[in-house]
Amino acid sequence: MDFTLFIYKSLLTTFQSAGYAFYTFEDYLKCDKPEEKFVILRHDIDAKAGNALATAKVEATLGIRASYYFRIVPQSNQPEIIKQIAAMGHEIGYHYEDLSLSHGDTQKGLQLFKQHLSYFQSFYPVKTVCMHGSPRSPHDSKDLWSVFDYKDLGIIGEPYFDIDFSRLFYLTDTGRRWDGYKVSVRDKIPQHQERWIEEGKVYHKTQDIIKALNNQVFPSQLMLATHPQRWTNNKLQWGKELLSQKAKNIIKRILIRKQ
Repeated sequence: MDFTLFIYKSLLTTFQSAGYAFYTFEDYLKCDKPEEKFVILRHDIDAKAGNALATAKVEATLGIRASYYFRIVPQSNQPEIIKQIAAMGHEIGYHYEDLSLSHGDTQKGLQLFKQHLSYFQSFYPVKTVCMHGSPRSPHDSKDLWSVFDYKDLGIIGEPYFDIDFSRLFYLTDTGRRWDGYKVSVRDKIPQHQERWIEEGKVYHKTQDIIKALNNQVFPSQLMLATHPQRWTNNKLQWGKELLSQKAKNIIKRILIRKQ
């Protein structure tokens, strides 16, 4: 079965065997000369924070550090779990959705962003943030930065603004699949998606990625983004997530058609 912790660990060890280095987003931005082959490993904690603790433990056993972006909502914001993940050496970041929470009011959105950023900085010296897509909201929280500059707040990076995706491949498990760009409202890189498809950089299952790595035909530099709520060895949770995601994908397709 895909999207288990067993296959997640297999994915990580395959990257390591293929000679890839792992970076947190913060470390990548601070690195003058990254390795020739590398993965910026990012996790968006939309829900089920306990699953994030499980992936963090898997990574720690392999000597891998990753970036964990937490939302302010209770299903993501679990203080004891955040503390444990930070104690393992992982990066903690803020998975912001403040323009959605403020219903498009940029001044209120900035106020909320500052307040929430300060909260997460009580766990870790947060230097990077990452937008939460909020697909049911008409507001894209990245638009907050068309009015303000997050770097004025000590933030050094936001993936959608501070990674050159003309050079780096972007792979995310949005939609509970690795080719979920068709059912993603905002978690995608549309200006490069068609080129990646033409180049054959399309993967549906985790095993497809592992196969490409073993055959040495996988991109050498990338950001890999996962949602740990999807990854579990618990069969009941696994089945519920599968059914839930199928329903969400139908809704997302409808929303995308209306855009």
